[in-house]
Amino acid sequence: MTTMTEASARFREFKMPDVGEGLTEAEILKWYVQPGDTVTDGQVVCEVETAKAAVELPIPFDGVVHELRFAEGTTVDVGQVIIAVDVAPGSGDAAAQAAPAPAAAEPEPAAEPEAPKGRQPVLVGYGVAESSTKRRARKGAERPAAAAAAIQGELNGRGPAVPESRPLAKPPVRKLAKDLGIDLATVVPTGEGGIITREDVHAAAMPAPAQAPVPAPVPATVPEPAVTATVPAAVPGARETRIPVKGVRKAIAQAMVGSAFTAPHVTEFVTVDVTRTMKLVAELKDDKDMAGVRVNPLLIIAKALLVAIKRNPEINAAWDEANQEIVQKHYVNLGIAAATPRGLIVPNIKDAQDKTLPQLAAALGELVATARDGRTSPAAMAGGTVTITNVGVFGVDTGTPILNPGESAILAVGAIKLQPWVHKGKVKPRQVTTLALSFDHRLIDGELGSKVLADVAAILEQPKRLITWA
Repeated sequence: MTTMTEASARFREFKMPDVGEGLTEAEILKWYVQPGDTVTDGQVVCEVETAKAAVELPIPFDGVVHELRFAEGTTVDVGQVIIAVDVAPGSGDAAAQAAPAPAAAEPEPAAEPEAPKGRQPVLVGYGVAESSTKRRARKGAERPAAAAAAIQGELNGRGPAVPESRPLAKPPVRKLAKDLGIDLATVVPTGEGGIITREDVHAAAMPAPAQAPVPAPVPATVPEPAVTATVPAAVPGARETRIPVKGVRKAIAQAMVGSAFTAPHVTEFVTVDVTRTMKLVAELKDDKDMAGVRVNPLLIIAKALLVAIKRNPEINAAWDEANQEIVQKHYVNLGIAAATPRGLIVPNIKDAQDKTLPQLAAALGELVATARDGRTSPAAMAGGTVTITNVGVFGVDTGTPILNPGESAILAVGAIKLQPWVHKGKVKPRQVTTLALSFDHRLIDGELGSKVLADVAAILEQPKRLITWA
């Protein structure tokens, strides 16, 4: 006779993890497995959409899918069981019948406290909601520490952990790693003093992205392609179409409203002759040192902004309202706004200030390709400091961009067009664009903002300043 204990041990449940910081729910976009399918440790079983991005979830154990608890399109709270797996298939039907199986689409009985009702989903880099999740009592706590560590390592498929060299991580990070099935001993720490951060855990949990093909070159007058958002087709005869506000779009709306009504925005504009920059782009495309990477005007604009920030480092900062402090950043995580079918996202290039031109070009190409494929990870959108948004791809001359919450400046790039321009005392057709810089007037005054914008414009007019000013 099969006991309830044996049946419970036979089935393992995988819960919806917190794949971002402070999220409370996610929508199941697609299941990659069905009941009866065999799964292995690390295999991606579904794709979910959070308020930050679409993320593929790997399962942390082997077995046969017993039950999918929620259908595609269902929004599930973090901590609810989404799939049950038979980890001992073939041991008899009695165990399966004895195993408890909650009804589909119903919340799991409260095994851990619900997230606070006041918490709101946020975009990565738009502020982190405080967590009040309580640690559940560990099962099998009576096991020796060495044995438990070894078992956890084997479950993760990464070998036994060594308890004597316990990784440094805060309790919320340890819980996140446990929820995602990640052995902290295998995670590469990037925090100060060798501390493992949430981003490190997310990076370890994300499967290696498939290599996307290098996008085809675009006309020289277009700085960078955007990904067009998908709009539901109108029903014939219908006078209206209603689109649910959720996921990334919901978080964008909340973040933009919060930014617009929190930070006092100031926007300045400058129109500049970028003919020499366009010639430089053409030359770089034929340079053997730039082989294999994409060269376009956005690359030079990004480099120009980085040089301008180096000359005026006070602009690379953030306003800390809680502590009434200005936080000066000594690194530049350069955000690039990208429109995707799920809404606007702003992944960023980490430590962009340290990259050479070929390295920056490679990072930009990877960022765009990943966004096009819809596989931008939450970690890739965390910690941005300054952003570039390219409205010129739509043929727009300029705009007044809204700051990403937590950042102090955003540069909008308009369309590059042939226009009549006074050059060396004569009116000639020149490649011209308009730049717009929005900044937080609480910590950036008009003088500083003007200097940064003027520096970017001066570099684009005379690209040799990339050398003389760097």
